[in-house]
Amino acid sequence: MSGSRTWSLTLNGRRVEVEADDNASLLHVLRHDFGLSGARFGCGVGLCGACFVLLDGNPAPACDTPMWSVDGKDVTTVEGLGEGNAPHPLQVAFLAEQAAQCGFCVSGVLVSAAALLAANPTPDEGDVVAALDRNLCRCGVQRRMVAAVLSASEGRTS
Repeated sequence: MSGSRTWSLTLNGRRVEVEADDNASLLHVLRHDFGLSGARFGCGVGLCGACFVLLDGNPAPACDTPMWSVDGKDVTTVEGLGEGNAPHPLQVAFLAEQAAQCGFCVSGVLVSAAALLAANPTPDEGDVVAALDRNLCRCGVQRRMVAAVLSASEGRTS
């Protein structure tokens, strides 16, 4: 039997507390309690990447991550990657390369790519493809996404 309690985590660099059910999904809490709508509900079982966030620096599906598992952890959403006046280099590169069509998958792709660049600032094309493998895009812009990540890694977007 699950219950409700207060969870503490670092969300986009800021320490926060939220009351939620033990088994409430991180995605539900992000969207409904914090108003962060960048991560999207796609498949509901962590397979499509639309809901990906960074959990202690690693891409993780927020849709099937229960709150009990994020207590005390660091969560970064696409909203935490950059700000309006200071966008993340990936955000700039995605715009420059026109690497989004419908945009549904882009938040998850951006956080997956951010994790890659944090671990490997100069990936090759194979590294980028492997890092984005869990992110599904039905619009067919994967080549432009890979080009945008490579562009951001080379610093060509500033």
